Parts: sequence; C-alpha cells; structure tokens
Amino acid sequence: MPNQSKSAGHGFKPLRSMLVIGAPLSLAVLEIFHPHPHDLFQLDLRAWLLVHYLQIVLFPLSALAVVVLVRGCTSVAAALCRVAMFVFATSFVAFDTAAGVVTGILLKAAKASGNPDLWQAPVHAIWEHPIMGGAPGTTPILAVAGSVSWLVGGLMAAVCIRRKGGSWLPVALLVVSALSLSVFKTHAWPGGPISFSALALAAALVEIGG
Repeated sequence: MPNQSKSAGHGFKPLRSMLVIGAPLSLAVLEIFHPHPHDLFQLDLRAWLLVHYLQIVLFPLSALAVVVLVRGCTSVAAALCRVAMFVFATSFVAFDTAAGVVTGILLKAAKASGNPDLWQAPVHAIWEHPIMGGAPGTTPILAVAGSVSWLVGGLMAAVCIRRKGGSWLPVALLVVSALSLSVFKTHAWPGGPISFSALALAAALVEIGG
C-alpha cells in the first residue's frame, strides 16, 4: 500500500507542476501585452478584451497555484495563505470583469455606434467607480482588496515554504511576487509580469526540490 500511494503521488506531480508553474507563467506573459489605458477611447479593444477574458481564468488558477505550494502545511500561516488567495481570486475576478471586460464591451459598442461621445458617461461611470473601477490614480476597493490579499497570501506562502525546509531563493521569489502588485500598483507591466513570473520561478524551484 505505501508503494502504491507513492506511485500515485508521482503520477500527479506532472499535472501539479503544470498548474503551479504554468498558470502564473502564462499570466506573467499575458500581462506583458496588457494595454495601458491612457485614453480609453483609443485602446486596442481586441487586445484589451482578449487579455481581460484570459485573466478571468488565470487569476484564480494562479491563486490556486500558491495554495498548492503550501499543501500539507497545517500552520496558521498556511490557513492565512489559503484564505487570502481565495479573497484575491474572488475580488480580482470581479474587479477585472467590471473594469476590464464590461468597460471593453461598452467601448466596442461605442465605436460601432458611430457616435462614441454619447457613450462617455456610461463608460466612465464604470471606469471611475469607487468599488469596481480601474481608472489610473483611483483606489477601487476590489483592486485594493485583491492586491492586499495577494500580498498576505504570498508572504504566508513564503513562511510555509521556509518552515518546510525550502531554500531562501524560492522564499525570496515568493516575497517579490507578493510585493510587486502593491509596489507597482498595477497588474499590467511591470507589476504583473514581475509578480507572476517570480511566482512561477519559485514554484519551479519548489517542485524540483520536492
């Protein structure tokens, strides 16, 4: 029975590695192409919508990747990590759906209407919303909640990995991942690519060590 259990664990490792490395790495690459919305009505809407549709999938998968990294840990740090990553996934998906997808759909309809000026008010009503919006210079509650929970979850994951005997390099990378969204205040370049690539590299090191 012990040998069968060990074999089953090895059988799942490639799938686990695909999740914990592949999800954040895919998100890091995607965020390089995230448009910076200096003027909403001049955005490349095809790129904008594609990025935001994919983020709806990749944000929760990257949060799950962090949770998988702390598998087997029963400490308070591990519990905080799991709760924080749940909060990140739910808040960032809601935020990104409104500020990204809904805004993009409205902008696309505005361009198709032939009179985009008439759409200024509804577009900016969402874009500048204090909870769901994403306008630069604002602090929408969902975005703040997501960034703070990512910070807490990543730091707690670093604590867990170190306590499990992990080396300082993946621990340091997890700290970088945790801090980047808050420091750069964006999941576009440079915050997102730095944060999620650091997580992918940390996960790869943990998987190799595991």
